[in-house]
Amino acid sequence: MNRYAHPDVLVDTQWLENHLHDPNLRILEVDMSPAPYKKAHIPGAIFLNPLTGLLRPDLRLNTDPNAVNELLSKVGISPETTVVAYGSDPGTGAWIFWLLQAVGHRNVKVLNGGYQRWVAEGRPVADALATASPTQYSAQPFDASFRVLLAEVEAAIANPNQVLLDVRTLPEYQGQIFLLKPPQDTERAGHIPGAIHLEHTLTLNNDGTFKSVEELQALFHEQGITADREVFPYCAVGGRSACLWFVLAHLLGYPKVRNYDGSWNEWGRLPHTPVEP
Repeated sequence: MNRYAHPDVLVDTQWLENHLHDPNLRILEVDMSPAPYKKAHIPGAIFLNPLTGLLRPDLRLNTDPNAVNELLSKVGISPETTVVAYGSDPGTGAWIFWLLQAVGHRNVKVLNGGYQRWVAEGRPVADALATASPTQYSAQPFDASFRVLLAEVEAAIANPNQVLLDVRTLPEYQGQIFLLKPPQDTERAGHIPGAIHLEHTLTLNNDGTFKSVEELQALFHEQGITADREVFPYCAVGGRSACLWFVLAHLLGYPKVRNYDGSWNEWGRLPHTPVEP
């Protein structure tokens, strides 16, 4: 697959169709709204809403081991399960990839092209709600090397060897939007000073698949984002930035990438953090 550093982290649509009925495979559709799933989804896929399944009420990632175990057990994942993740946004599957890797589940893949390519190719879809027999999952403690915390992000502003990478839309980066709407009351919108803006969708082709190694390298090198620098991607709540973490760490093989999953949900709500419009 385009000579990616770790091509095994991706599966294509033909592979998935060939393995739809494998008993040890679990397909997860990850989306903020169940509406697209209820209309049609890949046969056997189980719906996972990050707002209710991954995030706490304050929109921070819930890394409590009991919560992780409950989530994975509920969707029928065991340590031996191969997980394939996708969403309406082709990059969404990378969020689940990042989370599962961080809690020790290594056998997880991202569907290259996601649901967009699956439908475009005329592959089978279903509208029946898919369920799985619950398991008793026991996740490993969350691996801190997968994330960067607030203090390190603050220090990175003045460190030329580190890159703060804002992967949100341009209106978000420019401060016109706070999360999903214009900023309200005390909400501070904008971006972290010095952050490079590179929307996560720029890593994707029109069909939703990830761009080639050469295209991705050119995209990042034009912004001065090279493999010798440490990169901290961020977005609104850590999902889109997980996609850029996936691209940099696994498709390009950058050795020093960590996801700032606190993202703007944390940074923009604090009274002391610097903000540029």
